[in-house]
Amino acid sequence: MEEIKFRHTLPIQLRFNDVDKFGHVNNTVYFSFYDLGKTEYFASVCPGVDWEKDGIVVVHIEANFVSQIFGSDNVAVQTAVTEIGTKSFHLMQRVIDTKTEEVKCVCTSIMVFFDLEKHESKPLGEEHIEAICAYEGRDLRKKKK
Repeated sequence: MEEIKFRHTLPIQLRFNDVDKFGHVNNTVYFSFYDLGKTEYFASVCPGVDWEKDGIVVVHIEANFVSQIFGSDNVAVQTAVTEIGTKSFHLMQRVIDTKTEEVKCVCTSIMVFFDLEKHESKPLGEEHIEAICAYEGRDLRKKKK
């Protein structure tokens, strides 16, 4: 498997309410970090998407918590698209400590492009696929068997 190069990094400001009584960031908060990363990724890579008509929905998500994040840590979420199908694509994200580069959590998800007016999945536009592949520096289209 090819090593993932994370070209998109978003610094995250930790908030007081992100930290639980154990002094670390609660595991449920990580998913809001991943949402921020996804939002910023697609806003910068595919700026022409009409988010009033089109959406991206999570159909599967998995997280592996590697190390605790404490309220005083400086963290960022990194996002990369790893594979593109007809209507879906795979994302890999991770939260890292920006000072040490230590990986705190890794998340993989499968996303589906969604027509918000018809309430159904739809194919990704070729312009979006090309923009993502160009940004990631390689062809990510799923190979047909």
